[in-house]
Order: sequence, then C-alpha cells, then structure tokens
Amino acid sequence: MSRPAIVEQLAPGLNFQTREIADPGDLLSLLPKPSADQKIAVWIRERTGMIALGESIRFEILGQERFSRAHRWWRDLVSNSTIDDAVNVTGTGAFAFASFGFRAQPTPSILIVPKVVIGKTDGRCWITTSDGTDPNQVLAEIKKPHIAPTAPGNINITGGTVAELTWSQTVDELVSKINHGDIDKVVLARDLNVETENPIDVRYILENLATTFSDCWTYYIDGLIGATPEMLLRKRGNEIISRVLAGTITQNKDKDNNKLLQARLLASDKDQQEHDYAVQSVAAALAIHCTDLAVPESPTILRLANVAHLSTEVTAVVVDDAPALVLAGALHPTAAVCGTPTERARDLIAEIEGMDRGRYAGPVGWIDGAGDGDLGLAIRCAQVKENSLRLFAGCGVVAGSTAEAELAESDAKFKAILNALN
Repeated sequence: MSRPAIVEQLAPGLNFQTREIADPGDLLSLLPKPSADQKIAVWIRERTGMIALGESIRFEILGQERFSRAHRWWRDLVSNSTIDDAVNVTGTGAFAFASFGFRAQPTPSILIVPKVVIGKTDGRCWITTSDGTDPNQVLAEIKKPHIAPTAPGNINITGGTVAELTWSQTVDELVSKINHGDIDKVVLARDLNVETENPIDVRYILENLATTFSDCWTYYIDGLIGATPEMLLRKRGNEIISRVLAGTITQNKDKDNNKLLQARLLASDKDQQEHDYAVQSVAAALAIHCTDLAVPESPTILRLANVAHLSTEVTAVVVDDAPALVLAGALHPTAAVCGTPTERARDLIAEIEGMDRGRYAGPVGWIDGAGDGDLGLAIRCAQVKENSLRLFAGCGVVAGSTAEAELAESDAKFKAILNALN
C-alpha cells in the first residue's frame, strides 16, 4: 500500500531587520493584552530574553520527521530571506519560536516567526521586525501604555483525564514491571483541568511565574505557558549546555526542613538512579554530534519555590555543525521525560498513560538563523484556552517508587501554575 504524500509549506522569504535600542525596561511590561488579532510569545529568564508580537508565518508539522522537516523549512526560510542585522548577537536577525509535541502524533509541532521581537541578550537590547517594517517605528507604538493584566478570579479544579486512583494503580503496575526487569524507568504524566472565573490574561500568570521562578525559563508559545527549570540544550556556536533534572522532593517556607529534605534527596538511591538514567541518555545522544563531553560525577541540588531537584549540567562541543533543531531531534525524548530504555518507555507511555500529552514535555524555546538557540523541556506548564487551563505534571517511576509518593510529587509540580493563578 502506498503512503499518502506529505503536503509541506514552502518556506517564503522574509525581511528581517534588527536594530539596537536603549534599555526598554521590563520586557513583560511591554506586552499588550493578547487577542486573536494580537498574538504574543515570551522566553524570559531573570528578566532577560525575548518577547514577541504578532506572527509573520508559522510552520506546523506532524510525524517522526518533525525535527528534520522543521530544520529544513527554517534553513530554507533563512536562505530565502533578507537579513539586515546591526547587532549580531545570539537571537538577532532571523528568529523563530519553537514548540514540539512530545509524540509524533496527534499534536502538531510548530515554528512561529513573529512580526516583532524585542530582546535583551548578551548585554545588548534590540528589536527585530520580520516584515520589512522600520524597527524604530514599531518601538514607538509598543511603548504606548497598555491595559494592566487582570487576575483570573476564582478557580475551580475539575479533575484530570485519568482519576487519581487509576493513576496510582498504574504507578503500582509500572513498579511491578520494573521489579520483573521489563524496563528500568518510565515517566508517567497526569493532567489537571482548571476553570477560571474571568477570561485568562496570560500576562498575569507570566509575571507571577517570572517572579517566583526567576532561575527558570518562563515561556508562552501558542497557548502553552510555563516556567521550565530544565534546559534540553543551549547552543552558542559549537558550545552546548544541557541542564538535566531528575529526582524531586517538595519544598516549603521552612528553610531548616528544606535542607533536611535536600540532604535526603542527595542520599536517596532511588532518586540517584533515576537521575543517572536521565544524564546518561543525554550524554549518549549528544555523543552522536559532539566531542569533549563533560559529565559531572555527582549531581547538585537545584532549589525552586515549590520543589528541589537533582541537577547536572552536561557540556559538549559540536563537531559536525548540527544546528539546534537537529540536536533537539537527537536528544528527544530524554529519560527525564520518557524513561529508559527509551523506545520501550515511549511505547508503554502510549499504552498506559491514558491521555495525549500534547506539547507537554516536548522541546520549547527559540532558534536563530545561525542555528543557535535555547530549547528547554516544556514542563511546569499548562495549555491555556479562554477560561480554562490544562496543567501537566510527570514523575519518574523506578524501582523503589510508591504511588503515594509519586502522586504527592505530581501535586507539588502542579503548584507552579496553580500558585501563579492566585
């Protein structure tokens, strides 16, 4: 039987212009209230990064080849475009936001080229337009006062796709499979649906996330909002950094108790094993394209407002000029969001998880025309639609896991978004 032909958009030529500007102040404060006619996108850490207004074009793709086809489309678009870059730092000139589905189907992966990007990177402030509009003219419009973000009001949690009891039973089944040697680790995710009293103004959530999780990458791309602590890859020239997280414990306002919990996390054989699976999966994937892999012997603690993680930063040097999208395709999915062995874990997730993850746990971030970029993992996130959000959380199930502990861990991860609503 012949396979149906894939109809793919041709990459157009755009007109990118980047100009240096004076410090525009807090980037989030420049965002207008988003609407169907005024789309926005965000990638911010410690108040630096990029915000975007409007869309010049988007590319959506399904299937196993989604990373390579997205790379080809972006490569052709850059080649066909006029680029007038007066700043020349990472992220200037040709630029696109990216958000990929966890699985090849059924949720499309997307690249979005904004009409306007305002950035603070490498100690420089700049604005890029992609439709030939004078950047200075656009900046004057952006600085006009905006309506302040509005709170979502009362929230109502309506449950998830899979009931808590059923999800807990699935954890027990996975532990049994692991104990029988069928698999080493599976990341089991669950969702939580929330309704709000008022239409959601994502700027309100973004401000709270950026303030509470300043060490994370706060993002909003095509309805997906979150603050990820995990960097799948950061590419600058030939240098790669990947921040790997696996192994989690809850945190609260009691500093002394938090230190005890962190010490327990470092001493936990179960969490150390889960973390090692994630680190080794990243190192093995990077080794295909990189040399000079540097993998620390022991993880450190990354403490966030609601949880603490075991954290390892892997560094490497690209030797074959692979761009960020190609490297992301080689890395995804890591053991941190899927499991190990990867194919077996991915198949099990599709079989037993009972829901579509959408773009949760897929690569999310941005790329530029030089093949550099930031691509984190879309965790601590929610899909936003009018008066509702669908929150996601995942837990690594290994030998020694218990349903009670994994359910509590997922609840702690939901709080990143839930607290940002209040």
